[in-house]
Amino acid sequence: MPEGHTLHRLAREHRRLLRGRVVAATSPQGRFASGAAALDGATLRTAEAQGKHLFHRYRSDAADLTLHVHLGLFGRFTTWQGQAPPPSTGCRLRLATVDDGPPVTIDLAGAAACELLDPDGERRLRARLGPDPLRRGADPDAAYAALRRRRAPLGQALLDQSVIAGVGNVFRAEALFLCGLDPRREARTLTRPEFDALWTTLVGMLRDGLRRGRIVTVTAEDAGRAPGRLATEDARYVYRREGLPCRRCGTPIVAWTLAARRMYACPRCQRTAPPSGGAAAAASA
Repeated sequence: MPEGHTLHRLAREHRRLLRGRVVAATSPQGRFASGAAALDGATLRTAEAQGKHLFHRYRSDAADLTLHVHLGLFGRFTTWQGQAPPPSTGCRLRLATVDDGPPVTIDLAGAAACELLDPDGERRLRARLGPDPLRRGADPDAAYAALRRRRAPLGQALLDQSVIAGVGNVFRAEALFLCGLDPRREARTLTRPEFDALWTTLVGMLRDGLRRGRIVTVTAEDAGRAPGRLATEDARYVYRREGLPCRRCGTPIVAWTLAARRMYACPRCQRTAPPSGGAAAAASA
């Protein structure tokens, strides 16, 4: 599932390509036909992201409209500048410029959510989300308070979007490793200095992902070369490195299932080894 930096990059790209432009909206797949009809002929005012959610704001002759998209596991946007091919059979929404500017077409397929929200619906959705480290004014105090209320393992709590919006499976594993935190530890036991270090790490990772367009967490010192040139499998400390030596201590990285997702950690750098038998062994089979 795309993590928060990906949605912020999409919002930035859509603002650059579509802001102030009139779009023709269609739903080739048919599942968003009424919503596309409402958007057809509207002008994009802006696009923004909060966590893993994307919001387009449109102005039409009839009303102001807000399009909400959550990509989920399989959603994707595809953009063409110039002549676009026919839409795929799975295209939920096609937005194509119809003004005198350079032609732009953006297709959306496979999204978990593609809907128009009224102001109350948007407020309810946003109220369920924790602070987004990539948004100006994000409140780390709110995230810390949310963690302190949870008995769940820290690695599980970090995937709860009501705690911190935008953190996914890669960022949780990499940030916990860099902060030396055991993913199994109860979230409520996190001290304020530990949380501050974790928050700062997540902010830095998300900002770097926004800038690069990919997740690179290893330093030049640990990588032995410039991180920007690393292949994906060499660009992380623990994520998807089960059985490989830790880049810092050489201990084999372990993995198990936590919150229905694979969790990766170094049992030495993160102090307490994850479970090696029972459910964890079954999950690794």
